[in-house]
Amino acid sequence: QVQLVESGGGLVQAGGSLRLSCAASGVIFRSNVMAWYRQVPGKQRELVATITGGGNINYADSVKGRFTISRDNAKNTVALQMNSLKPEDTAVYYCNAISPYGLAYWGKGTLVTVSE
Repeated sequence: QVQLVESGGGLVQAGGSLRLSCAASGVIFRSNVMAWYRQVPGKQRELVATITGGGNINYADSVKGRFTISRDNAKNTVALQMNSLKPEDTAVYYCNAISPYGLAYWGKGTLVTVSE
């Protein structure tokens, strides 16, 4: 059974930092593309960052230069370091895994709130 469990969300002032972590189990982690998405109530879920098993990385334009995605294949974890946070970064952040067969798995999400 595949499980993705996010942690690290919380309340932070604008300009501050948070580090999200996602622990994966039940998957061959190294083979999966890992990603972080975020969703604001009433809006579509949007892609924040992706990282392949080989370490290729892509970011949404809105977070480039502020967020850093990383993974530890030995520990089956993926992290999202978020710096210079803005109120518009407030959202529920979801960990996502895509298997080589195209199957998608999601965590339950962790709330990030950035105050003015």
